[in-house]
Amino acid sequence: MLRSVWNFLKRHKKKCIFLGTVLGVLSMLPTLREALMQQLNSESLTALLKNRPSNKLEIWEDLKIISFTRSIVAVYSTCMLVVLLRVQLNIIGGYIYLDNAAVGKNGTTILAPPDVQQQYLSSIQHLLGDGLTELITVIKQAVQKILGSVSLKHSLSLLDLEQKLKEIRNLVEQHKSSSWIN
Repeated sequence: MLRSVWNFLKRHKKKCIFLGTVLGVLSMLPTLREALMQQLNSESLTALLKNRPSNKLEIWEDLKIISFTRSIVAVYSTCMLVVLLRVQLNIIGGYIYLDNAAVGKNGTTILAPPDVQQQYLSSIQHLLGDGLTELITVIKQAVQKILGSVSLKHSLSLLDLEQKLKEIRNLVEQHKSSSWIN
């Protein structure tokens, strides 16, 4: 009997954390998208191309780099957001559980005051702000290094594209920075 109650509580906790993560990520995706579109704006380049400038090859090259960078940053930042939110909800959930257990024993002990909970959640703001800016810089440098020499006229096969993405990923993941995590 006790085992079935315990298993039910564990399943319920997992569902709550999963639902909290999904809803949290869904609520933050518009903010992430807006930040990406603002920092990696391709619309101004597209508008320039409509005016048939003399440096259109250079603009197309910039558009290539920005487009690849934005796609790759979107994948990385969304994954980071999911992991960060899930870890934070687990930590805060653990604190709340311990707080409830402690209140039952001595009545007043609070292990996770609201300011501690707020500190955990503020690291998401760092990811969406300065962390995203640094991530964009690192990925843009990697994209420039790997795809900068690829001609716009060159058609990439799916295997070529996969290889280029692996090379970009290797460069990004070899980059060392302490400011991604606040």
